[in-house]
Amino acid sequence: MSDLPIDMSNPAVRDFLILTRLQVLTPLSLLINIAAVSVCSFAISPSIAEVARMYSTSLTPRPSLIGTYIAAVYIMQVGYCVVLVLARKTETKQALIKGTGMSLVLANWVMGFWAIAWCLKAFTLSSILIGILVILLLYSNIVLNVYHPIALARPFDTAFIHAPIRLFLNLPLTLLFPVSIFIAVGHSWEQGKTKDYNNYAWEGFGVFFALNALYAAYIAVQRDIVWAVSSSWLALSVWRETPKSAPVSVTAIVFTFAHPVILVISYVVMIFHKRRRGGAIALPPDQENGNGQ
Repeated sequence: MSDLPIDMSNPAVRDFLILTRLQVLTPLSLLINIAAVSVCSFAISPSIAEVARMYSTSLTPRPSLIGTYIAAVYIMQVGYCVVLVLARKTETKQALIKGTGMSLVLANWVMGFWAIAWCLKAFTLSSILIGILVILLLYSNIVLNVYHPIALARPFDTAFIHAPIRLFLNLPLTLLFPVSIFIAVGHSWEQGKTKDYNNYAWEGFGVFFALNALYAAYIAVQRDIVWAVSSSWLALSVWRETPKSAPVSVTAIVFTFAHPVILVISYVVMIFHKRRRGGAIALPPDQENGNGQ
């Protein structure tokens, strides 16, 4: 590096090189993610969905709804890659370099490896990979929220940097990780044994309720539209996969509608408080009349 005709001690030069590296590695990692998941979904048997049905758990979602969700993650990541190439504002570049950076690249690789491990029925390995995926994406989300928060002046940052990372995180955190753990420890049942669908119902209820209760509190405080919509969709995917135990099914139905309702209420409360903080309208002072009164 010392032989390069550039000053590597200059922060601007280092940021430029990192951004250039990300412009190459991020689309490549996304393509690898898409290729691995697509092959494991459509080209081999058992596929991702078939394995999920072979080892049903109390939280197993409907594959078609999860497939739609993953497609949305990929589409939004394509937008992220476009922003990565076209970014001009310093704040946007810093969010890309230090907010997501290599974490998203590694997350895409890990997702691809998880799809392979899942189809090979290596559930302990798949649980470890999903745990790593959650850590990577959680780190990116925390850094973005703390050091590169959403700004109304940069709507594309919100739509194509913050939103894809949050959407990507919610799936493994809410469903992929718990389902992988349940299967790895043997808390699942074989395909066709529908009479066993009440097995491990309360542990599924406990995990799903605890996560979604935290999400509801987060949505109420942060008014996060992406998290509300994604959490509602994932809850929908759980109760739409039947048969499902009553504790999990009822909880999923409740949170499917509760998350958007909580979001709307939180916005209404915010608007109400803003109007109250405005105070009473100040009346203009009385004008003196022509007689000097």
